Amino acid sequence: MLQLALAQVRVHARRFVAVGLAVMLGVAFLSATLMVGATTNASLGRSIGAAYAKADLVVTGEDGADLPAGVVDRLAAVPGVDTAHGLERAYSPLATGSRTSLAAFTATAPAGLETAEVTRGSYPRSPGEVALDEESATRLGVAPGDTVAVGDGTGTAATLGGALTVTGLTRPSADPTLSGSVQVLASAQVVRELTGGEPAVRNVQLALAPDADTGALASAVAAALGSDLPDSPGLTVRTAAEQTLADVAQLSNGNDALTGILLAFAAVAVLVAGLVISNTFSVLVAQRTRELALLRCIGAERRQIRAAVLVEAAVVGLAGALLGVLLAVGVMAALVGLARGTDFGSFAVLAVPPSAVVTGVAVGVLMTLLAALVPARAATRVAPLAALRPADPVRATGRSGRVRLGLGVAALLLGVALLLAGAYAAAIGPAVLGGAVSFLGVVLLAPFFIPASVAAVGRLARPLGVPGTLASVNAVRNPARTTASSAALLVGVTLVTMMMVGAQTARTSFDRELDGNYAVDLEVRVPGSLPATPGPASGVPAPSRIDAATLLQVDGVQTAVELTPVLLTSTEDGAQLVYAADADEVAGVLRAEGVRLEDGLVLAPQTWEQADVTLEGGNGPATLPVTATDAAFFQPLITRATADRLGGTPPEALGTYLGEPAGDGASPPADAAAFAAAVGPTFWLRLADGLDAEGITEVQAQIVAATGVTEYSVTGPAIERVAYHEIIDVMLLIVTALLAVAVLIALIGVANTLSLSVLERRRENSLLRALGLTRGQLRGMLAVEAVLLAGVAALLGSGLGILYGWLGAQSALGGITPVSPAVPVDQIGAVLLVALTAGLLASVLPARRAARLSPVAGLAAD
Repeated sequence: MLQLALAQVRVHARRFVAVGLAVMLGVAFLSATLMVGATTNASLGRSIGAAYAKADLVVTGEDGADLPAGVVDRLAAVPGVDTAHGLERAYSPLATGSRTSLAAFTATAPAGLETAEVTRGSYPRSPGEVALDEESATRLGVAPGDTVAVGDGTGTAATLGGALTVTGLTRPSADPTLSGSVQVLASAQVVRELTGGEPAVRNVQLALAPDADTGALASAVAAALGSDLPDSPGLTVRTAAEQTLADVAQLSNGNDALTGILLAFAAVAVLVAGLVISNTFSVLVAQRTRELALLRCIGAERRQIRAAVLVEAAVVGLAGALLGVLLAVGVMAALVGLARGTDFGSFAVLAVPPSAVVTGVAVGVLMTLLAALVPARAATRVAPLAALRPADPVRATGRSGRVRLGLGVAALLLGVALLLAGAYAAAIGPAVLGGAVSFLGVVLLAPFFIPASVAAVGRLARPLGVPGTLASVNAVRNPARTTASSAALLVGVTLVTMMMVGAQTARTSFDRELDGNYAVDLEVRVPGSLPATPGPASGVPAPSRIDAATLLQVDGVQTAVELTPVLLTSTEDGAQLVYAADADEVAGVLRAEGVRLEDGLVLAPQTWEQADVTLEGGNGPATLPVTATDAAFFQPLITRATADRLGGTPPEALGTYLGEPAGDGASPPADAAAFAAAVGPTFWLRLADGLDAEGITEVQAQIVAATGVTEYSVTGPAIERVAYHEIIDVMLLIVTALLAVAVLIALIGVANTLSLSVLERRRENSLLRALGLTRGQLRGMLAVEAVLLAGVAALLGSGLGILYGWLGAQSALGGITPVSPAVPVDQIGAVLLVALTAGLLASVLPARRAARLSPVAGLAAD
């Protein structure tokens, strides 16, 4: 029977192509997922390990704590230790001309432990010399011989011990802890001045004598540390490789969330592949009924028949799994190659753990065997001299049908209850569990509604004539096969639609929340000589004078109004600014309906719940009524006429705003103009309607260029909406791409079903041709049949996806903002169009094969 099974695979290899493709894609997804985690850790290890490239042993403190002074000298005195170096590092602004950047200052090390590689110039030798990494130097326009200064945090060019001369440039370190910083190599003296004058040793790296035993010296080093260092509990001695692994584990928090997420998508791909495999073997067993019956007649036992089918499945599964692992390696190698060409991924390295290979092959073979169990069992039920006939459909009146119906209904009801509970309580955990259980119920119940749905939709094809009528009948001739083919595509389309509806619902909900929290499109805060909230002066020079006319020149800005800080009020949160503006101009920028600034009142944010508030004006305290808006981010406003009536800004306003006691002379009295200039004005903008994300981003860039403020000073719902939409769109793109693998496998199943159906109906198709059916009509019949299978699955999947997407968004976002379903009709329409087009394309090869067969040859076939 083994030889017979192998012969079947060899002779009828074309029939197993779809099985092999399904296994290959599912295993490739799974193996690539496992390789992602290993590759990430290997890349991090290569990146972090570069810092310990010349060390044999590394001593670290507990939870990354600094080591005490004296540890380096003590370890250097241990016999067998050639060199000891304490890593000292400090972060500080670095001034290069008019630019200030955050820099990581690392102390130079002895030659035997120095890992920095000078690519241009010379190594810094004296306290007044430094070396910069070449990428930062290029960006900042610094070359060997130039001078830099250590910034004092205020943007000034104050230096630490005078100017520092750049003597050389180094190759950028791949250490992720240095990412985004200018990498500066400096003397220990400079680093210690930045840390308060005392050495802050992060770890001690030891280079051992050439003939030293690493294990024995590790014990000696641990003994040298001893217990007489009360300030350093928990010192750990590791080899460089062990320390690298410990650092990688610390960065990843001991887990790999990305791998877990990808494994969930891989599980979907494997599930869909299993459905395709099971359907394929069911058809193959049905086609070989006479052959299996003949084997029974000549003495083959049931177990031998079952074993032969399982051997075929194992062979095909093994071949597909091996190809899938090779495909995964190729894809990961390509991705690593692309990453190496980028600045942030230059240290990437491909890692293929044995677990990825073994797991991929094992899952591929096991998945194929499990999917073939039911068809193999069906093969053992073939009685001698049995006639070729399709499998009986699942009926609720049979025992297996009643069990399936009961399990499906129970899973559906339980899942729906959990899903509704999660949506009602805004709890994502129960909702995810409920969604999974309810969808399992849908899959179990599929044989009871998919064939009926295909038959109902098939009536729409009958006006197409004979091809349409025959296609509608053929599509449900074998309900089990129809269910398996459509269910595989149903899974993929449901998940894709669910993510689209969830993303669109999230967009709509966030947009509504932003519109409620903000009353205007954009807010531009111009810094003065004081911070925006009470506290010490920033010392950062303010941009030159900006007015509303400057902002109105920006394309896309429709209206602009200037808010001038004039008064202070005391609330539970302390002193707060109150701005003055023209009422008519404010009405031109407000998006909120039913809100208007009027004389004699304070227009305030929704957080102000009091009915009135006391303002400190130049004429003394005055109490005004409060009208709270629905916006959470809103500057308290009064009209300019009200500000004038209250006497304008009191002389002591500056000191009060800074929180200084009255009369201490810390801040000089300020008039209204001086106070407004010190605090800085705020501008509210209304943008032109219809601006897209690119247009809003361009408006922000033009405002920054025209005013000199930073991009962080230009805020508002328009900017936040762009950010939220970009995040949601990227996530949707990634998830859809991952689910596309499952959809592709399902479409392969549809094509395979048609191909096997053509083989099964050779005599029937030839008879139809002999009775007058043209080749074009035969092709049309198979095309309509494919469109029915794919279209019904896509329609049902879209409906389920809309429901799951809405309830999922409610469970995830219901605790943050009110959620109402939003259906992206265009995107779902695109999914339906793709499914129908793919189904149509899936019929091309089977239809071509059927049309090329002559009626005489087909009728003569057994």
